[in-house]
Amino acid sequence: MLEFDFSPLVESWRFLALGLSVTLGLSAAVIVSSTVLGVLVGVGRVYGPRWLRLALTFYVDSMRAVPVLVVLIWTFFAFPLAFGVTLPPLAAAFAALTVHVGSYVSEIVRGGIESVRAGQMRAALALGMTTSQAIRQVILPQAAIRMLPPYASIVTMTIKETAVSAVIAVPEFMRSSEVVSSQSLRPLEVYTVALVVYFLLMFPVARGVDRIYRRLAHLGRS
Repeated sequence: MLEFDFSPLVESWRFLALGLSVTLGLSAAVIVSSTVLGVLVGVGRVYGPRWLRLALTFYVDSMRAVPVLVVLIWTFFAFPLAFGVTLPPLAAAFAALTVHVGSYVSEIVRGGIESVRAGQMRAALALGMTTSQAIRQVILPQAAIRMLPPYASIVTMTIKETAVSAVIAVPEFMRSSEVVSSQSLRPLEVYTVALVVYFLLMFPVARGVDRIYRRLAHLGRS
């Protein structure tokens, strides 16, 4: 019969809380940076010149074809050899995750923009707006509403993918859990708590965005 002992978790709660704060901080930073990158790439793929669209398409397709773990390891171990710049583990994780997640965000942005009827752009131009004004004031506000459901998936995916950074010793929550598990020899209790913590982080995000979308969905209709 299994005997549960959560005392190692209680004794190490400050260490685990520090790891959780790193996970939350890294997740928030990656979500912001990848969103900015994704919007720029998505808009560029729809409205940019042909050469730019081809370059951005290659970037998106290559990132989506390569596992995030490979991108992370390359950034930490191979990037210094290629460019002579060594990145600390946290910076390497931030850069790798931003580039990887940004490719997925860009596809959501592109799909959202292309879902807006072409007549919206023509009407905005006929009113005297420039292309950039029409994108900012007419196209993106409508597209943003339509992007909310898939964007919620990106947010939860980002939080989950921060756990991969444990392989390069980023002191995030999963790495902290591994340390406590190896020291206490209580992997069942430690990883069960880790599972619950990740669930409690991501479930409200997904449900919250869905609720916001239901309230705002009518604003995205055109």
